Amino acid sequence: MNLNLIPNIKHTNSNNFFLLAGPCAIEGEEMALKIAEHILKVTDKLKIPFIFKGSFKKANRSRIDSFTGIGDEKALKILKKVGETFNIPTVTDIHEVNDATKAAAYVDVLQIPAFLVRQTDLVVAAAKTGKVVNLKKGQFMSPAAMKHAVQKVKDSGNNKVWITDRGTMFGYQDMIVDFRGIPEMQQFAPTILDITHSLQQPNQSSGVTGGKPELIETIAKAGVAVGVDGLFLETHFNPSIAKSDGANMLNLKYLDDLLSKLVAIRKTINGFGLL
Repeated sequence: MNLNLIPNIKHTNSNNFFLLAGPCAIEGEEMALKIAEHILKVTDKLKIPFIFKGSFKKANRSRIDSFTGIGDEKALKILKKVGETFNIPTVTDIHEVNDATKAAAYVDVLQIPAFLVRQTDLVVAAAKTGKVVNLKKGQFMSPAAMKHAVQKVKDSGNNKVWITDRGTMFGYQDMIVDFRGIPEMQQFAPTILDITHSLQQPNQSSGVTGGKPELIETIAKAGVAVGVDGLFLETHFNPSIAKSDGANMLNLKYLDDLLSKLVAIRKTINGFGLL
């Protein structure tokens, strides 16, 4: 898909991967603006097309007392303010059919969570908004099975669709990325690698998901070497106090170094004519 179809996206001629990045959840206006400003500074320097990510609510929680959001409209307005303040596109995930038109009024890309990617009504509702639809691959699904989710979007009259691989369940409490699936899914749609959720350790007895953030660079390097179209990552200036998914987030202070290494890999591969 032509990235230029997304409003306000920059650096589309750089031949870089594109980036969806931001906090797991919108916790407040100040934190969202602070994180977006930092990511934008880095991506502008490296000429990486950037879409700011933030969940306006977290419907999929392990425990009933887990953080779910600051209020739908409040969070969506913050996402809109981030987009308008920095002149950048934004993405958020939706969980119910009614979320599609509500969120589409504030953001440029609608994301379908991995656990919900087979929910036909939800996928169709997102497609019918006319926004770009980013389909997270279910942890329980094969890469080949994602062609059916993509087809649901296209059959709804929307060809603006992406796939994001966020790892596959490995036993009960671990995830693994099968890099053979990247080129397979690229036959169906542009494919993104989620380099933070793919390092989750779900189903912990505490009811709080764990993670292996020390392997983010390893997973990211492999993804860029394989030739992913884009990367997805969640980041926070202090993951230890993040209200959602802090265990597998990238600390914002490491972003510049990580992306600089990944851009160098991309340039090397481009130089050999492999992409």
